[in-house]
Amino acid sequence: MDWTRGHVLGRGSTAAVYVAESRPSGEVFAVKSAELHLSEFLRREEGILSTLNCPQIVAYQGCDITCENGVHWFNLFMEYAPHGTLAGHGGGMEEGVVGSYTRQILEGLNYLHSKGIVHCDVKGQNVLVTEDGAKIADLGCARRVAESSAIAGTPAFMAPEVARGEEQGFPADVWALGCTVLEMVTGKSPWHGVCDPTAVIYRVGFSGEVPEIPSFVSEQGKDFLGKCLKRDPHERWTVEELLGHSFVKECKEFKLTLDSDTPTTVLERGFWDSLEPIQDPARDCPSPRDRIRRLFTDKPVWECHYDDDDRWVMVRSNDVHDKHLELEGLSFEKMDTDCNVLSDEENGLVVFVEPKLLDATVIELSRWNAICDDCYLRDSDCGCHVRFA
Repeated sequence: MDWTRGHVLGRGSTAAVYVAESRPSGEVFAVKSAELHLSEFLRREEGILSTLNCPQIVAYQGCDITCENGVHWFNLFMEYAPHGTLAGHGGGMEEGVVGSYTRQILEGLNYLHSKGIVHCDVKGQNVLVTEDGAKIADLGCARRVAESSAIAGTPAFMAPEVARGEEQGFPADVWALGCTVLEMVTGKSPWHGVCDPTAVIYRVGFSGEVPEIPSFVSEQGKDFLGKCLKRDPHERWTVEELLGHSFVKECKEFKLTLDSDTPTTVLERGFWDSLEPIQDPARDCPSPRDRIRRLFTDKPVWECHYDDDDRWVMVRSNDVHDKHLELEGLSFEKMDTDCNVLSDEENGLVVFVEPKLLDATVIELSRWNAICDDCYLRDSDCGCHVRFA
């Protein structure tokens, strides 16, 4: 397919999403791109998305590999949603609107679960808003339930069993859905009062608490959320059961009315977004590979001063396993700072480890800016300090 790349719409940890236009038809679509040598997760997402066909899941439109400015990119083509994401629409939605969007998300999740697929990262930022309603997007963390893979997701939306590194099955999507409903109601992610991502993971996994439900939510809404936010995954309702709950069953169908000013072509979108400066961090910032190489230079760009550097945080777990040596393709290299670095240049993963200190490892995918960014967790029997570069 002959197509033109437009401006960047958003960026994740390993890929960026752009608006694009097909030539010569002028059809507008979205393209998610990652450097080819860092495209493992995007290629896995393409492998899953290409098998799906559901009105409540963003539509797959193909893929290709391009060479731009000497760099090879893997590109995933998807349906374009001009109205952004649920998270971008803020909170304070009327409960009927929340119920309608929730039902549409449930229908998408029900389809995924029927195919044996766990989304693993349900949140408002990963639900697109279209004239036809809400559509689940970003299957970069998704996996088939029978697969054995690293636990993934967003700290603030993780279920307790996920935060503890135990399991990530269908019930984890239900917990995340409950958190997403709260996000639609309040405009804030769960645990929004905690800024430290590691503290969020610990609180979710070990505090025994559940996210607070605002008092103004109706009794139906509170009951629905109570069914989603059970700390024991076996006590949570399934997606199929939740579809029969009065909170979503009795609400009226809601569809977004198209704004007559909505841009319909790449050029129009470029005009609207040119009102504010746009930078493409995928091309302006050093790649994960470059940042890893800098860490292996003779003159390190940082030193391990844990006491006076608040970018170092402690990572703890009460469940210890001997798995860190099983990470395929990873290796330890001794550094001048007397710390070890666990690195995977191909996938852009970086972990700084000081042995015999703590009990878990957080693997950072290229960067981790806030508690709402994606992260990956692995259990291990070594301890570590993690520095957010």
